[in-house]
Formats: sequence, C-alpha cells, structure tokens
Amino acid sequence: MKVIVTGATGFVGQNLLPYLSGKGYKVSSLALRTENWQLEADATAIIHLAGKAHDTKNTAAASVYFEVNRDLTIALFKRFLASPIRDFFYFSSVKAVADTVEGTLHEEVAGKPYTPYGQSKFEAEQYLLAQSLPAGKRLFIIRPCMIHGPGNKGNLNLLYKVVQKGIPWPLAAFDNARSFLYVDNLCWLIEQMLQHTELTSGVYNFADDDAVSTNELVHIIAEAIGKKARLWKINAGMMRSVAALGDKLKLPLNSERLKKLTESYVVSNQKIKTALHIKSLPFTAKQGLKNTISVFDAIPGK
Repeated sequence: MKVIVTGATGFVGQNLLPYLSGKGYKVSSLALRTENWQLEADATAIIHLAGKAHDTKNTAAASVYFEVNRDLTIALFKRFLASPIRDFFYFSSVKAVADTVEGTLHEEVAGKPYTPYGQSKFEAEQYLLAQSLPAGKRLFIIRPCMIHGPGNKGNLNLLYKVVQKGIPWPLAAFDNARSFLYVDNLCWLIEQMLQHTELTSGVYNFADDDAVSTNELVHIIAEAIGKKARLWKINAGMMRSVAALGDKLKLPLNSERLKKLTESYVVSNQKIKTALHIKSLPFTAKQGLKNTISVFDAIPGK
C-alpha cells in the first residue's frame, strides 16, 4: 500500500514515515510549496500533516494561517477528489473547535475557535465536510490534542528542565487535568484506520486514554529521571500577574504559556476506539510521557 504524506519533515511526519515504512507501506512525501506538485495516482491514501502551527508568541500574521491551513488543504482535497486515491486524512486540531474546554471534549461539540490558528483549521474542516465524496472514497478529519514524543519541542521541555534543575514547580496551586497524545499511539491509530476498510468517514479525536494533571506530570518527570518532585503552591492570582508581566517583557512565562500549563483540557478518544473495536491504545498516558522524557534525558544539553 502506498501512502502520500505532506508535512513529512515536521514532528509528526518524522515519526509517522518510519513507522509506516516499518509496517511495509510505501511512503512518499509531497511538498505543497513547490510548483506543479502532482499526486501519485497509485497511492491508497493521502495523510495531510502540513500546516502552520500555533505560534505561542503571537508573531505570525493571521493571513498566513488561512493561506496554509485552509487554502492549501482545499487545493489538495480538490486534487484528491479528481484522483483514484481512496483515503484523505486531514490533520486538524482540537483547537479548531475549542480553545478552552469545560468537562470533556467530544467530536459533536459546535466549533467556536478564537485564534487564527483554530479558525483556519475550522474553516478547512467546514469546507471538507461540505463536499460530496464519490463512492469508495473516505475522508477522515483527525483532531489531535497535544502531541509529544521523540524530538518534541514545547511545554514538556520546559517542565523537564524545571525538574531536572531541581527548581520547585511554582504552579502547584492550579488543579487541572489535560489530555496528551503520545506520537506512537497516533501512528498506531493511523495504521489501524488504513487497514480497517469498513471504517466510515468522519471526525475523530485523537488522545491518550487518560488525562494527566500538570502536578502529576511533574511527578512523572521526576520519577523518570530519578529526581525528587518539588511543588510550590504559590497563590494563583499572583502567578497570573507574573505571567501578564511576562507578556510585556517577553519572559518565558507569559499568559499563553501559563494557560497551556494550568488549564484543564480533557479530550475523549472513545469514538475512534469504538469505531476500531478496541478497548485501549498501546501505550498508557504515563508510559508515553515517560518514554518521551527518557529521550530528553538522553540528549546532551537538555
């Protein structure tokens, strides 16, 4: 089976390509920014990973998100519809429908994105869902939550450095629960979807089976690297004021990062598990996090 992947040089692509290749798939990468790009007609699926990621520093122009996340997706999907290729996987995001979550996020929630990133992903979704699919074709809109694994860059690295250096975690006063997605679970789900030809088109959330609090995450990191977890319950209002100051002074802790580190964001993966007739993903949330952290510990200078 041949699979075309866009965004192959990104974090997910760097993990998905060798994973599928190891399972016997023929995988080819497609760069949409090159002129006169073409689809290989003998492929079975397109996995569209390419996109403009959310910029936590808020320096990117809003138009860039729509040009990349919406317009390039539309152009690719039109080519897909005119081709004999069976499956189209669009990697959207949970942020396409909800920047904040009360309770648990399910696929049926009405989309209310507030950032250009989320809005561009949402508009791409709306276009795809409005198109008529020819017989035999499938459309999968994947909404992953925060993805981590080898080569990951993000808030896990920040937490890792805090624990590694023995610095007390100052945000322990915030009580939250967050869903994560280990990249190996993501790759496994994609491969399962390719194999299950009876799986119907639709929107599917991707997340690990269990949510984890940031305080639990600090303990997991400490356990993985043989350190003692140190947590400080500093007044939450005071920490919000520090983050607001960070917005102005461009400090590592700003309001966006504080929100990511302390808010609750629980995502249900029950729909995809039910569709694939599985009870659980290969790796638990804790196992995946420990695997990611062990890679941090193996990289000099981390």
